[in-house]
Amino acid sequence: MSTRSWPSSPLSAAGRAFTLLVQPPTPLGFDTRGFDGLPDGILALERLRAVLLEPRTSAEVRDAVWRELVIRARRDGPAWVVAAVGIALPGLRHLAGLLASGWRGDTRDLDAELLVGFIERLTTIDLHPPRVLGRLLDAGLRAARRARDADSDAQLIRTGVTGPIAPVQPWDHPDLVLARAVAAGVIDADEANLIAVTRLEDATLAQAAARLGITASLASSWRLKAERRLLEAVRAGDLAFVSLRPRRRRSAVVTHPRAAATHPRVAASTTA
Repeated sequence: MSTRSWPSSPLSAAGRAFTLLVQPPTPLGFDTRGFDGLPDGILALERLRAVLLEPRTSAEVRDAVWRELVIRARRDGPAWVVAAVGIALPGLRHLAGLLASGWRGDTRDLDAELLVGFIERLTTIDLHPPRVLGRLLDAGLRAARRARDADSDAQLIRTGVTGPIAPVQPWDHPDLVLARAVAAGVIDADEANLIAVTRLEDATLAQAAARLGITASLASSWRLKAERRLLEAVRAGDLAFVSLRPRRRRSAVVTHPRAAATHPRVAASTTA
């Protein structure tokens, strides 16, 4: 096949690579023996993708197949990474369409970030919880949305109204809400990370607390108070026009943002 015909779109290129992977004379196949509800034998990857999309295929079977796909992508090399991406392409293309809505830049950049986020998560995702594919897609979506919001000032809408209005999509994505809350001083970076890893990812409170060097009960208290402040800020519209661009630090500020004298959460914990 001529290299000149290779697609310039990352998702189209992934689709082409998947097509080549399943072509004779040595197509890659998936052994479905032992998976309840699936045909008993070696299934072509294109057929496997179609079966997984069928409504009659249960969520438990989909998760079982995806656990095996992730294991193979980690263990057996690039061909199975391409296989995993190819089988996930319907979901990836759906997300790419959502990301492209209202976007005036090059959608290929967003597609590339979507793929990178998905593939990177293949190497770290916890295979025990359900929604294996869903969590992989979530990781890709978060990566693409972070890239899309990198220049947030260009995405803000300002009108003559006095009240707050919402920025252009993806204003409602949790990662961006947390980032704006940190920029506005509603919560700090540790609190944002605590909420993100326990609410949006797979970490338990105990695991997150260990990373911070605190007890699980204290981490729970921090998260609860931070989420209350975050909710109040969202309801009040305080995050509507917050820029995520780095700003020059002013000289007349407290040098340690977690100092007990200026942070009521820490002050309360030290006197408890």
